[in-house]
Amino acid sequence: MVVFATTCKNRTDHLRKTLPRNLADNPDSRFVVLDYNSGDDLIPFLRTLEGPIADRQLTVYSYAGWPKFRMAHAKNMAHRLGIVEGGQVIVNLDADNFAGPNFHELAQEMVALGPDVFLWANMVKGEMDRGISGRIAVSPQQFRKVGGYDEKYFAWASDDKDLNLRLRMVGYQGIEIDKRFLSAVKHNNKLRFKEYPHLASSPESYFTVDPSCIKKAVVNDGRVGCGTVYRNFDRDDIVDIKPVATRVFGVGLSKTATSSLHKAFRILGYDSWHWSSAHTAKAIWQEMNTNDRSLTVERFEALCDLPIPLLYQKLDAAYPGSKFVLTIRNEAKWLDSMRRHFMAGHNPWKANWNNDPFTHRVHQLTYGRCDFDAEMFLERYRQHNAEVMEYFKFRPESLVVLRMDKGDGWQKLCAFLDKPIPSIPFPHVNKSNLWSLQQ
Repeated sequence: MVVFATTCKNRTDHLRKTLPRNLADNPDSRFVVLDYNSGDDLIPFLRTLEGPIADRQLTVYSYAGWPKFRMAHAKNMAHRLGIVEGGQVIVNLDADNFAGPNFHELAQEMVALGPDVFLWANMVKGEMDRGISGRIAVSPQQFRKVGGYDEKYFAWASDDKDLNLRLRMVGYQGIEIDKRFLSAVKHNNKLRFKEYPHLASSPESYFTVDPSCIKKAVVNDGRVGCGTVYRNFDRDDIVDIKPVATRVFGVGLSKTATSSLHKAFRILGYDSWHWSSAHTAKAIWQEMNTNDRSLTVERFEALCDLPIPLLYQKLDAAYPGSKFVLTIRNEAKWLDSMRRHFMAGHNPWKANWNNDPFTHRVHQLTYGRCDFDAEMFLERYRQHNAEVMEYFKFRPESLVVLRMDKGDGWQKLCAFLDKPIPSIPFPHVNKSNLWSLQQ
């Protein structure tokens, strides 16, 4: 499903020209229009579109939290509402933009190209209408991974260019939108700066983005388009847009159901990482300890298994607004699992450890040695769990402890992450052949 996200404050004259045509030109998609405290006749106009609203092609949301138009906040809010509407691709479509016939088909092709591409408008002066630069199409995961539009951009600005550059920082490829889809209602800067007269004297400097000045790909610390809106003119139909986790980190040690947690993250819709190779794990370790951030981490929404548990304090500092999940289990059963994990005849991957120097190194860092020793392993296990709980003891909103041998699962995890509980059982990966989660 493709969802077009449009924000509007006192631009009803534009929307009156563009929205009916856009609805007709893209019949197999949905539209979200966010009334951002508009003071003109926006709502009376939108009420006339009874057919598209009844058919759920158009959903109108209204927000009255800020008197001024906050460009990036408004776009983030509209995008998150587009995700609520079930969008697999969210297209930013400014109120003065014509989407073009069947643009939704181009956006659907983006999905077929794979998860690493997004669409953007490259405005060529003299060949295209001004005002089309804001067109960009992203998946919900792409949007969440970079934190959406940077809400430091309070006014009409280069928020779209900034988003484009940050998407590229985490490894996404931008594909230019064909110019036949890019046209807009012509208007002057007087209207653009109506709410921001202090910027009108030097617009070009305000819209210039120097890529070298963008130091981090992830912004907003989880507070992405937050606020309360109501739907389709009904003040009792309220949607509360809450902060989202910047990242979700599983910080339990090995053999505490990290594989199960990884699968649970994926069921909940997160692009999750679990030790896939020593190469990737080493990259995370080196990047975090060298740069205090990690492009490898930024390519995922959730991560667990080593070396993540060793880095929780650095990750907390690098990615404010993140959530942490500590998995623990019965000590005797954990030790038995670890003993077998370090047995060549039981663990089919152990033979590769000697070819992966980082594997031995991370075991040394975690447990104090590279071979199994029950006393030392148990000491490190207790120490790690105690230190994590001590670190977050005054921030219960940032840490949940899942006691895997006590049956903790969807209810506790989903309440912590503000996610609906799936209709399938909580996964128990490796339960049958390595260890049992139950006492």
